[in-house]
Amino acid sequence: MRKTKKRAKTFPELLEAVATKLRPPFGILLGSPGEVAELLPALPEGDVACYQMDLYQADRLREHLGDQAGRATIEMHADLWDTPLPSPAGRGEEGEGEASDVLDLPPHPRPLSQGERGGFQTLIYPVPHGGERALKLDMLEQAFHVIRPNGALIVLSPYEKEDFFQGALKKVFGKVHAPMDGDGKVLWALRTGERRRRRHEMTYHVRVDEQTSYCFVSRPGVFGYGFYDEGARALMEATELTEGQRVLDLGCGVGTNGILAARRIGPTGSVVFADSNVRAIALAELNARAIGVPNFETLVSHTLTELAPASFDAVLANPPYYAQGAIIRLFIERSQMLLRPGGTLYLVTKRVDTTWPTIQEFFPEPEMYENRGYVIFRSTKT
Repeated sequence: MRKTKKRAKTFPELLEAVATKLRPPFGILLGSPGEVAELLPALPEGDVACYQMDLYQADRLREHLGDQAGRATIEMHADLWDTPLPSPAGRGEEGEGEASDVLDLPPHPRPLSQGERGGFQTLIYPVPHGGERALKLDMLEQAFHVIRPNGALIVLSPYEKEDFFQGALKKVFGKVHAPMDGDGKVLWALRTGERRRRRHEMTYHVRVDEQTSYCFVSRPGVFGYGFYDEGARALMEATELTEGQRVLDLGCGVGTNGILAARRIGPTGSVVFADSNVRAIALAELNARAIGVPNFETLVSHTLTELAPASFDAVLANPPYYAQGAIIRLFIERSQMLLRPGGTLYLVTKRVDTTWPTIQEFFPEPEMYENRGYVIFRSTKT
């Protein structure tokens, strides 16, 4: 007789296994918009803060929340520990933490009593399928510092066999617990004691010429963690810029291409770094200042409606290689609107089949090149 495969429990069902640990104020760490919205009705009464890193995801979450929007706040910060923490009496009064570019940061200068310390009593992490391992580790490290003493971090795993978070949680929190009826997909740990703040980051160098190389700081959750992407390199090799131009680095990541462009356009030119990821924008600004880019602006946006039409001489676009067609279309459509007549869009992709028709729709005579296994579109606005 054929065995029937057991239905996987939903995240709200998994949460029932740790119902006694659910105490406000609550925080929900990342997670897909749909899954976060499904978790809210499973929580007891109390304030809920939903941490997201990407503006596109945050807007989708608002849509999914619907009538529940009044109960939850959506917090957008480059780091989880920058989130305003709920005070011991309710919503936060401690304000934002300070982002830092060092790997080891001290705990609070004076140990606070449990009555003094703000933070979440319960922080829930609905882990997505796949995802970046380094980002998961980074979030566990930062979660420790936004939870009250004896508060709980609850991890909800989508995997049939969980073999990652046990060890990762133990390293940060010391002890890890798994309820008997959690199917091995629910883990929780309590915050005890103090721990130095550890930032996960990697630096890499990009050679500009025979004498010069630039050092870039990268962090998990931003594309190109620890390396200069070959597609971005291919894009810059095909880009022609002149002094005094205004350039948009669209989907800027850590800012590599915009900073390399700034060297070509000189002190009379300017660069705008734009990305929907708040951590990406923080890194682009950090790197631009460290390298000494004279004229630049940053913009967190997923619509680009904040920028004036016909205000750029060149757009450098590096959309996610496996992004949905809607994202690629947005990049191309908005670039056409933002370019001045005679301005040029340089776009790198691996998805020629979905990109080519859209390019032709907005640019009458696009040029196409192959470089380093990628396709570069060069499209001039007439």
